[in-house]
Amino acid sequence: MSTNQSDVIIPQSRASLRDAWVALAGLSAVFLFEMLDNSILTVALPTIGRELHASTTALQWVTGSYSVVFGGLMLGFGAVADRFGRRRVMLLGLVLLGLASLTTVFVTTVEQLVAVRIVMGIAAAMTTPGSMALAFRLFREDDLRVRATTVISTVGLVGLAIGPTVGGLVLAVAPWQVLLLVNVPIAALAFAGIRTGIARDDPTELHRDPVDVLGAVLGTAAIVCALVAPTLFVQDGVGAVGPWIATTAAVLAVVLFVVRERTARHPLLDLTLVARPLVSAGLAYKAATGIAVAGMGYLVTLQLQLAWGWSPALAAVGMLPQVVVLIAGGRFVGPFVQRVGLGRAAWMSATSVVLGLAVFALLGRTGYVAVAIALVLVAAGMRVVGVVAGVNVLRGLPEDRTTIGAALVDTASEVSSGVGLAVVGTILAALVTGSIASAHWTAAQAAGFDEAVTVGSGALTAVAAALVLWATMRTRRGAAQPTD
Repeated sequence: MSTNQSDVIIPQSRASLRDAWVALAGLSAVFLFEMLDNSILTVALPTIGRELHASTTALQWVTGSYSVVFGGLMLGFGAVADRFGRRRVMLLGLVLLGLASLTTVFVTTVEQLVAVRIVMGIAAAMTTPGSMALAFRLFREDDLRVRATTVISTVGLVGLAIGPTVGGLVLAVAPWQVLLLVNVPIAALAFAGIRTGIARDDPTELHRDPVDVLGAVLGTAAIVCALVAPTLFVQDGVGAVGPWIATTAAVLAVVLFVVRERTARHPLLDLTLVARPLVSAGLAYKAATGIAVAGMGYLVTLQLQLAWGWSPALAAVGMLPQVVVLIAGGRFVGPFVQRVGLGRAAWMSATSVVLGLAVFALLGRTGYVAVAIALVLVAAGMRVVGVVAGVNVLRGLPEDRTTIGAALVDTASEVSSGVGLAVVGTILAALVTGSIASAHWTAAQAAGFDEAVTVGSGALTAVAAALVLWATMRTRRGAAQPTD
């Protein structure tokens, strides 16, 4: 069937969210899958371990393999989508997701489950970046883009928040495979909404440059090594050889990737576009937030359960301030951004994240009230940054590069989260003697943990603050420059 503009019945640009409700339902389902998947599966890991006779390392790869493949392939699929069609690539990814989820019923070994998770990671890399790019394409006004992105992210965050609870209830009455089979109706809903509510890709908004295969390989290798290295540091410690090999490989791959992209005739990622103020600032805001959220979330979880002796259920209740703000805060994002503007909203919300991290670093050991305040500040800032930083990145790019721009946003979050975990995990390993998971800590272990919380969160605060300061300066510079 022809893809000429005259054949497109669905309007490219909508005047309101109501006009685009079918498309938004489909795009929200895509983001729901991304947020719900790992959160709902985590609660089933002990059950999976028992039934599949899996080791601790094997169970780690049930979730880790998905994240590594997802993060590593986003740039490549973002580039492919900008060339061959964002809608087309997303629909193919949703079909792959549904089929991979269905194969869960045939899984009998942990190796088979890891293979399924790898395929699901590929599907996620094909679909997730396109959700932001297609939402951006639906509207021309920035306030509608912010509101649409807020709706999509709210649906995903609800999934993230209720995932463990829903997963636990399902496991009480059904086998663990059901938790992955739930992706089938989600994929079907997303497919129907996107196919019905979003027009075919406009050829004028795509480009036909050849795919930079070598650049894609180097970029994927860099991201995969960067995501694997933190896990190895936490798992094997700083004295092991494996983590340092992975880190060296990541640095080498990054250097080779940059050289390739600067010299290739048709680069996978035009580095001059990444250097644009709005783009680089948006990525820095996302990186600062990713570092803070991952690192502090890890430390708070350990503090509540190991240092303070809270049960898992009580610790889940202790995280409720963050959950409530993430879900309820959605209604305030649009009015806040409309009142202060995209640029100010970005630096103000990112500063809130840094401030929350600083509160935890300085006062987190004094009691739960300080922890709750830190969680609220980080969640409130993250809620806004998650929307405005992505919108700013796409505003700073040409229309034929928006999908790889969205992929960059997601990649920045994935890699920075890995860095945050690596920093606090390494500091914990260095300062806490013996097993951190032991039932009864010695006085030395307790003191070492308190010191690790202060040093680890303090280090993350400094890094995140530097990124936010740099991004703020870039945003102000970009406000005076054209975005095309």
